Amino acid sequence: MNIPTANYLNKRVLKLNVGFLLSAGPSNHKIMALNITDPVKIADDLVVKSINGTLRLSRNKEGILVQASDLVFVVDRECSRCLNTFEHPISITIEELFASPHPIDESEFFVGQDGQLDLAPLLRAEALIQLAHREYCRVDCQGLCVYCGTNLNDTTCDCADNQIDPRMAKLKELLDAGK
Repeated sequence: MNIPTANYLNKRVLKLNVGFLLSAGPSNHKIMALNITDPVKIADDLVVKSINGTLRLSRNKEGILVQASDLVFVVDRECSRCLNTFEHPISITIEELFASPHPIDESEFFVGQDGQLDLAPLLRAEALIQLAHREYCRVDCQGLCVYCGTNLNDTTCDCADNQIDPRMAKLKELLDAGK
């Protein structure tokens, strides 16, 4: 990631106060826009450039149900072929129950005693699942030359013409002799 450490928001911006929903009782909900345009450090291994979408927070008897079907992160990725960095949007769908009161050993996500719901661990888990797939900077990415490492998107090289697999060297000699 090419984002300097001093220029991103702390993950505290992903803590939501849901005390009003807890006190309102079951069957109440709140729809919230989540539009963060500055980079956010969600965890030590994940910085997102922006987060946009809509959250629906619903109170039920077990806690707060968080739903989002249009959440989009923008992250810096490294192309799997040419190793250039590019901006990659990730669409995430969330439907997770944040338990309240926090049951021991039953729920990974819970509402804290202070009525705060921390979205960072959930968003990190969902983003890392999406980031596990190979992505390319563009559909027609040529990658790197296997011999000299030149980025074939920027320039060409003649390594492929001059290099031959040692297992095929005799076959090349026969083909050249036949010309």
